[in-house]
Amino acid sequence: MFPKPVTGIRPNSFAFETQPLVKPTGFREYDARWWFGTPDSTIAPELNLMGVQALGRGIGTLIHERGVRPDIVVGHDFRSYSMSIKLALVTGLMSAGIRVKDVGLALSPMAYFAQFELDCPAVAMVTASHNENGWTGVKMGTDRPLTFGPEEITRLKDIVLGGLAKDRTGGSYEFVDGFAERYIADLANRPKMTRKLKVVAACGNGTAGAFAPEVLRRIGCEVIELDTALDFNFPRYNPNPEDLKMLHVLADTVRETGADVGFGFDGDGDRCGVVDDTGREIFADKVGAIIARDLSANQPNAKFVVDVKSTGLFLTDPVLQSRGVTTDYWKTGHSYMKRRVNEIGALAGFEKSGHFFFNKPIGRGYDDGLLTALTICGVLDRSPGMSMADVYDSLPHTFGSPTMSAHSDDELKYGVVEKVSERFAWMFQAGEKVGGHRIVDLVTVNGVRVVTDDGTWGLVRASSNKPELVVVVESPVSDARLREMFAAVDGVLRENPGVGRYNQTI
Repeated sequence: MFPKPVTGIRPNSFAFETQPLVKPTGFREYDARWWFGTPDSTIAPELNLMGVQALGRGIGTLIHERGVRPDIVVGHDFRSYSMSIKLALVTGLMSAGIRVKDVGLALSPMAYFAQFELDCPAVAMVTASHNENGWTGVKMGTDRPLTFGPEEITRLKDIVLGGLAKDRTGGSYEFVDGFAERYIADLANRPKMTRKLKVVAACGNGTAGAFAPEVLRRIGCEVIELDTALDFNFPRYNPNPEDLKMLHVLADTVRETGADVGFGFDGDGDRCGVVDDTGREIFADKVGAIIARDLSANQPNAKFVVDVKSTGLFLTDPVLQSRGVTTDYWKTGHSYMKRRVNEIGALAGFEKSGHFFFNKPIGRGYDDGLLTALTICGVLDRSPGMSMADVYDSLPHTFGSPTMSAHSDDELKYGVVEKVSERFAWMFQAGEKVGGHRIVDLVTVNGVRVVTDDGTWGLVRASSNKPELVVVVESPVSDARLREMFAAVDGVLRENPGVGRYNQTI
């Protein structure tokens, strides 16, 4: 019998090699992520290879529980230990009676594509995305193109930690050779550009470096590669298109080379950041508004989904209003967004972190940063005589913050958000002002988004995959109002102990 997972065992010990280690907090809202460690790390690991086997057994058991055909795609990102973790996961899946198809080194969207291309209902992609070297995780789903939400993750956690996984016969393994070319060819299977674009592809030495430049070249772009050599140490910056350091390097390169547009891809390729030809960094929610304008030109009354961190332009932009566009503000998180886009039949979904979801006729409903870049190239191709800066400037101007994160332990962060939400709810009922203005709305679908009478808003929510609290602020009025709202929101947040400094600020 496979042993039940435990916590608190240390490396270089008998227990570490004979018992599965799985820290419960690694099961997040919609995926799983643990500190696996590096050879020189002094931080205790939260997972070992036997723990990964236990996870695979749990996924396999859940697949059978849900009545899903037992065929799964697996892939792994570029880290020194990712293949080992994937193969440990595979042994667990096979022991639970699952037929495994391995697409090798992959981007997350490549694994999602494989679900359709190889006719597998389930997926388990080993990746920690842009997290620092030493982290690992798994993005999972059993109902393409959807990935797990809280209900599935909670059940998986119960199965794994409770030792409830069941052995079954019928498991098998197949390596699918050359699958990367099939993925690249599918993305490039679209009309070639009629306008020659020079683009910068920044990959932060993450896995996207093996894919993004080639895809962009195949549609006819001239590509300037920036940090595309794979290096899991991420020597210059983390491959995170929300990280201002990455965006600044990308912006500098765009200006130096005279590129038409710059794209920044995250570690596992499911997100994309955009910089215009002047070097301005365009936050992803504004990129979504640009794409929504482009798509709605030929599809009146189009429906979109955006996350609660996103700009208010989706409701106030005169162009979108004139076309009968409706927008649903929803929970942050790739799994929540993907599911909502599918549920309401939206044309697309846009998340401020850079996860974009395109339904037919553009995509298959999952998030793919490379497809986002191709879509932006298409916007420019359909905008003769306009630069990326011109397209951006055509939007009504607002003053927005980056996505700011402050440390808060996983065990504490949700309690902090609950207290902040209660505080703002009390202020709303009492008629108290925030940043000198009256509260007119509270959106509590994910954390709390407090909106004042001049359209300025601020958001506090718990990160779903890191021990952090997330803060975003926007004002359609002025930079001064932006800063007033940030100070007010931060003041309420700081009423709670255990909140660290921001990783970046306005």
